[in-house]
Amino acid sequence: MSSATTTQARRPLNGVDVPTLFATIDAVKAQPEAARFQFRAVNRWISGTHSRTTIHGFFGVGQQLQHKAEHTYDADHPEVLVGTDQAPSPVEFILHGLAACLTAGIGNIAAARGIELTEVESRVEGDIDLRGLLGLSDEIRNGYEQIRVSFRIAGDATEEQLRAVVEQSRARSAVFDIVTNGVPVDVSVETA
Repeated sequence: MSSATTTQARRPLNGVDVPTLFATIDAVKAQPEAARFQFRAVNRWISGTHSRTTIHGFFGVGQQLQHKAEHTYDADHPEVLVGTDQAPSPVEFILHGLAACLTAGIGNIAAARGIELTEVESRVEGDIDLRGLLGLSDEIRNGYEQIRVSFRIAGDATEEQLRAVVEQSRARSAVFDIVTNGVPVDVSVETA
């Protein structure tokens, strides 16, 4: 059976447009340059540890694109860490990003494999020792020492198949890769 026939025989599942998913994969195979994306965020300081990030435009499939709506996210520190607790802390957003990326992958992969999901829930915990970021110890890293993710998943598949879906999501997760392999980050400064 050809890829085109397989795509046409598929139906949307788990809220995933499976035919479009496979069409996208086929299109990127045919034109690898279409896979190059650049995502952007603009952050502005409000006060203290409180800031607001705006996400709207990005580059993909060879052109400048925009989300349907501008998205804004506040970040702050809890009061015990000299913030005003107006929003989650930046390190908590990392946990959110990891959970959301893995969950999106599970939805897509299960749909592509014809598995109907009835429940997906994750719990993500990160352990951090503040002595590093407070400059009290050069032997302790500034970020998380360890992150744990646990999933509760149910659907019309065997335990082994559901575990394989989660594992494939982990193997293909962009955020998991960023967190576990690190990314070169260039910081530049312009003063006003």
